[in-house]
Amino acid sequence: MTQMITAELVDLDLSASTKDAAARALAERMVTAGRVTDLDGFLADVAAREEQLPTGMDGGIGIPHCRSEHVTEPTLAFGRSAHGIDFGAPDGPADLVFLIAAPAGADSDHLTILSALARKLMDDRFTEALRTETDPAAAAALIRGERAPESPRTGDEEQRASGRPDGTPVPADGQAPAPATDEARAAAPFRIVAVTSCPTGIAHTYMAAESLERAGRDEGVDVVVETQGSAGFTRLDPAVIAAADGVILAHDVEVRDKDRFAGKPTVDVGVKAAVTRPGELIAEVREKAARGEVPPAPSADGPPAERAEPSEDGFGTRLRTWLMTGVSYMVPFVAAGGLLMALAFALGGYEITEAPSVADHFVWTQTASWAALMHQTGSTAFTFLVPVLAGYIAYGMVDRPGLVPGIVGGAIAATIDAGFLGGLVAGLVAGAVVMAVQRVRVPPTLRGIMPVVVIPLLSTAVVGFLMFVVIGKPIAALQKVLTGWLGGLSGTNAVLLGILLGLMMCLDLGGPVNKVAYAFAVGGLSDPTDGSLKIMAAVMAAGMVPPLAMALATTVRGSLFTQAERENGKAAWVLGASFVSEGAIPFAAADPLRVIPSAMAGGAVTGALSMAFGNTLRAPHGGVFVVPLIGRPLLYLLAIAVGTAVSAGLVIALKSTHARRLRAAARTGIPADAETETDPKTATSV
Repeated sequence: MTQMITAELVDLDLSASTKDAAARALAERMVTAGRVTDLDGFLADVAAREEQLPTGMDGGIGIPHCRSEHVTEPTLAFGRSAHGIDFGAPDGPADLVFLIAAPAGADSDHLTILSALARKLMDDRFTEALRTETDPAAAAALIRGERAPESPRTGDEEQRASGRPDGTPVPADGQAPAPATDEARAAAPFRIVAVTSCPTGIAHTYMAAESLERAGRDEGVDVVVETQGSAGFTRLDPAVIAAADGVILAHDVEVRDKDRFAGKPTVDVGVKAAVTRPGELIAEVREKAARGEVPPAPSADGPPAERAEPSEDGFGTRLRTWLMTGVSYMVPFVAAGGLLMALAFALGGYEITEAPSVADHFVWTQTASWAALMHQTGSTAFTFLVPVLAGYIAYGMVDRPGLVPGIVGGAIAATIDAGFLGGLVAGLVAGAVVMAVQRVRVPPTLRGIMPVVVIPLLSTAVVGFLMFVVIGKPIAALQKVLTGWLGGLSGTNAVLLGILLGLMMCLDLGGPVNKVAYAFAVGGLSDPTDGSLKIMAAVMAAGMVPPLAMALATTVRGSLFTQAERENGKAAWVLGASFVSEGAIPFAAADPLRVIPSAMAGGAVTGALSMAFGNTLRAPHGGVFVVPLIGRPLLYLLAIAVGTAVSAGLVIALKSTHARRLRAAARTGIPADAETETDPKTATSV
């Protein structure tokens, strides 16, 4: 980590009281050092990352981090707080704060910084030395690894450094363990291999891996993790997998090459579970191993997806995972293409769609040429929406063999005007066809060419036939009917659809239901009509309501919320205005029975009003920052304001009622309803 941190980037007396203030104080040092070019832009990127998942770790550590176009080189700043700062860790505030900044697109740099720092943080001597160090230059050298902590190791630490209790060395990540004698093997600890992955491939992926490794050390279990992130991944050594006693798969997108773990006791969960309860997952896989519980062993010629799929997952769960995989890969195309097109309309007006190709006519000094360039680039990005969606749905089902037939099927869906619905079907059909082809038994001599020749050839031919001749035309006809219906939406029908979309956007705040509604709206932008533009407007307006409502509620009745929630409420103003529904997640996680219904009520009102007002929107994102591109913008803002007021009023009313019941229960000694588990401290605070 040489040169990533210097004495000027160390603050041993960090006076900030909130995580935002701490990030600003450390970021200002990066600006002074010439590592960050735009302070506010960089802090916005830090805040956006922080909203995905809290970056607090057990042991009083906070690691805010992000990739940003405002960073010139990978940089680390360190601050030490005397009173502690809340970064969302389960065990309380952080006194050691590390701000990590990586240039945009520098996935490998970002992951390298995170992994190197995390390894150091697992050493109690390292964190203790940072807590007692008085010289910034010495602290920077300690973090860079140029000097070692001076405090003596405990016996357990010496044992971990020298090896296992049997004397065999602890393997490095992804490396095969050293051979051991029969006696040593009998005394060896339980071995687990794990895979972590999430849609972004950076945040949750790595934090889950770190959490599992720490829990493994605490439990005396060997845990070796493969992180399948956006920077790629290094496969676990086959010898490590063979020696493993159990498997943990913590993922929100399909695990690649899952068939490697067939025949071993397996726990399959979402990535967040590995972050929040790693000890439980380790205990669960040990219990399965003790019972000898393993997934059914399929035939060697079975499809990889079938061999890998845990037996306890139903079809509905797998279908959701497949669809979310496709959507997660499609969203970057939506953001890039949609915002470019929105900027083009802002600069050149809606007639910019008639501009000639910029390849034939481009004038550097004309705004219209730049607007045309952005519109044509954004339009090109939009042509990939359906193929990418279909391709990665198939990829989620059968891994790489599904990409070619899936993308081709999606392109055919776009060609025959089957649209977004055609892409969904094409992806599922492509995955199913590949599964069927993989079930065919072939001679050993042909197995080598199956993945690169036979499977792509047969599956693509079958998908092409089905999409062009059999199912594509009916889907295109259905899409045409749906498009015509949307285009003619008015009155009660439009309002009812607005209510439904508003409820979906606020049900799980960025989860699968929210993403389905959002993907439905975005799909209409590829061939915009008046109806599809109204749907996009209603979806974005409803998605802005939950964080704005929580921000308003914490402002009006702060006594009903904890200090951490009041701080989150300040950030929720910006997140809500930016159409980041996830800004309400901390509130929903703490009190789902009151927050989620309130958010859904406000979202339904806003969706209905947006439809009733006839608001339209051509940009797929942006919140209040794209209001100039919204049809009837004043009425649009009114719809959002009304929905926000409804949600805030409801959550205040529900929380106030709950608080009164708790106080009454405390006076009478009669327990409150069993539907709520309330910490006594929280009850007295409200």
